[in-house]
Amino acid sequence: MGTRVAFVGLGVMGFPMAGHLAAAGHAVTVFNRTREKAEDWVARHGGRPAASPAEAARDAEIVFVCVGNDEDVRSVTLGDDGVLAGLAAGGLLVDHTTASADLARVLASEAAARGSAALDAPVSGGQAGAEQGALTVMVGGAPEAYERARPLFDAYARKAALLGPAGSGQLAKMVNQICISGLVQALSEGLAFAEAAGLDARAVVDVISQGAAQSWQMDNRYETMLAGDFDHGFAVEWMRKDLGIALDEALRNGAQLPVTALVDQFYAEVEELGGRRWDTSSLIARLRAGKDR
Repeated sequence: MGTRVAFVGLGVMGFPMAGHLAAAGHAVTVFNRTREKAEDWVARHGGRPAASPAEAARDAEIVFVCVGNDEDVRSVTLGDDGVLAGLAAGGLLVDHTTASADLARVLASEAAARGSAALDAPVSGGQAGAEQGALTVMVGGAPEAYERARPLFDAYARKAALLGPAGSGQLAKMVNQICISGLVQALSEGLAFAEAAGLDARAVVDVISQGAAQSWQMDNRYETMLAGDFDHGFAVEWMRKDLGIALDEALRNGAQLPVTALVDQFYAEVEELGGRRWDTSSLIARLRAGKDR
């Protein structure tokens, strides 16, 4: 028998993730601030829509949240209409939003005060990973809460791991974004250099992708980067939000992030080119626009 769950936030990630939970046999109630999207989800997957996050949580054993930022998380989890107001004692809140570690700790404390539990569980893999059920989940929280949620993660993730107490999942997601930003900038520079040198960039990638330079970004983005096609994937404005969280955390913990700070500035220049919603691989566009000349 499936678990009674609620899913709050049916964006490009949450919509397919909730769909995978329904397909796995769980009874899913959904809430989205735009009700039409919740009704569309129900028409496709069954379940039922709720009028508020609290209502969605009322009969759920586990509530999943996947929204935009800290402010969005607060709005759907706290207050009289929030998830925690409706979640019964013994329930579990799983926040898949990429947000701050501080907020994750607040949610864990607020849930505990109500006799429930919370996990911060940001994901990596983008829209394609959500649609294919191949996400990676980085989790912070209590081991017993993680063990309750882990079987449900299997519906949409190929890898999940508990990395420490509340906030640890968000901190790990910061590491993920730090690594990606540097890789994409390096790949952009490499491809732009190959073009400037008169090389066949595709032939070069075919060779170097078999060696130490290989990466997921190279395998999945070099063709679209060379084509100047950025109308897909993880948006620049979302990456800037994530990098801002990481840079703020680094100010607190003393970590040095010089490359990350520089790439964040480069993404600001991509936004100036009109690329707020372009894929993060659009860093090559600023090089082609002569930004480093």
